[in-house]
Amino acid sequence: MAAGTNYDDFAQAYADGNESSLLNAFYERPAMLQMAGEVAGRRILDIGCGSGPLAHELMTRGAFVSGFDASQAMIDLARSRLGEQADLQVADLGEQLLYAADTFDDAIASLVLHYLEDWTRPLAEIRRVLKPGGRLLLSLNHPILYPWNHPGEDYIQRVQYTDELSFAGQPASLTYWHRPLLETMTAFLEAGFSIEKVWEPPYSKDAPEQIVPERIRERDAFLSFIFFELLSGKWGLLLSAPADSVPGGGHLPDWTPGRRLMDWRMRELLGSLGRCALSEPGW
Repeated sequence: MAAGTNYDDFAQAYADGNESSLLNAFYERPAMLQMAGEVAGRRILDIGCGSGPLAHELMTRGAFVSGFDASQAMIDLARSRLGEQADLQVADLGEQLLYAADTFDDAIASLVLHYLEDWTRPLAEIRRVLKPGGRLLLSLNHPILYPWNHPGEDYIQRVQYTDELSFAGQPASLTYWHRPLLETMTAFLEAGFSIEKVWEPPYSKDAPEQIVPERIRERDAFLSFIFFELLSGKWGLLLSAPADSVPGGGHLPDWTPGRRLMDWRMRELLGSLGRCALSEPGW
């Protein structure tokens, strides 16, 4: 998936931890399922599906799920969980996806895009395989975490960094790209998506007390990930049109309703997130 991160090296250990960890089992996954809502009968693409825990939950809710991951070991684990007939494949989000255009109602990318520096082709491919009006639901490392965890580093600059972690006692290196919130949201808009929701969710109160750090047990939420609901809509179609077909060289000019709408929504979302995200540390 990304240079410096090879899940084949620690797939089983990561998958085991993912089943019961606070961040995955009681924070990211419940939030993503809540965002997905009623999925019965919907065709969903699970991007970076890992060992398949989210795909399994979606399938039990009646969705038709296809999934891919860059790690062969993860796909093997997912196939063991979901069955030999599951629509799973090894694929790289940085390359053309092996799905027809307008195939999926929803695409879900849980903690995936922050491994990639360049989002241009991945977002274009996701939009291509989504039906018109389809949703992209995604989660990322919250951008405020990088300066919190690396004091003195610049929030504004896009930068690659590596966290040294341990899963079931097995060491693992996870290499990410930090990008500021404005750059993140601009990339979504320029790829042809509208931003329908930005969410900093609470963790599940079903989390066993022993896995919740004592300092946050009395709190409703903490910051670790940020969630987006994106929609492929008509203004996005204009944004991604050929340069000679859109006034202003391929971008909506300032006077169009779509540009004014997106500028207004960007200011509104960034203003509210700035007040929320910068108020206190997540841990």
